[in-house]
Amino acid sequence: DAAKPVTHKLLIERELEGFGIRLNKRPPNIYFKRKMKGGLNLQALVTQTVLNKDLVSAVLREYKIQHADIILKCDASEDDLIDVIEGNRVYVPCLYVFNKVDKISRQEVELIGKRLPHFLPISGEFGWNIEALKDKIWEYMDLTRVYTKPKGQMPDFTQPVILRGHRTTVEGFCNRIHKRLMANFKHALVWGSSAKHVPQTAGVAHVLEDEDVIQVVKLPPSAAPNA
Repeated sequence: DAAKPVTHKLLIERELEGFGIRLNKRPPNIYFKRKMKGGLNLQALVTQTVLNKDLVSAVLREYKIQHADIILKCDASEDDLIDVIEGNRVYVPCLYVFNKVDKISRQEVELIGKRLPHFLPISGEFGWNIEALKDKIWEYMDLTRVYTKPKGQMPDFTQPVILRGHRTTVEGFCNRIHKRLMANFKHALVWGSSAKHVPQTAGVAHVLEDEDVIQVVKLPPSAAPNA
């Protein structure tokens, strides 16, 4: 609710942080492995502004860890190291949707937008920014729509196969359809923005893009592994 204090957002964030949920963050690029012996082997591949060997050793002592290999591949904080040691953090995208922006001034909306990242103002009553909200949800969830095309038929644009992840491959699509589809896979025909020509004959590693069309070509029964 745009008319309510922004402190409500901060309270929710602190609650989620306490449960190990990290909003709009990526896992720290830190390699960590416990060992049976050998002490602490610490390597920093980039300059560290916070962590040093004494501080890392102090953190490890809190967890009763004496022997470990740690490679810092980013400028990490103490909290980053703790999150990696704990190993149970969840990193999720978050979009802050402020409804009822018709109740506040345009200047207030612009001020909130400047101070808060991942912010989208809407008005459910007047339908403001609803289409933008749909697009943002799709973007933040990192979803890809792939349409199927049976041989000799038109593509089915009514029920796309939904894949999640930045790099969605033909193999991921096949596994999403049926776990045994890959056993009889020969190649795929792909139409859309990921295809260099129409259609493109693609293998399992081909990366699909949103709203691509795909037709899976199976091996003949005599050549199939299960034949």
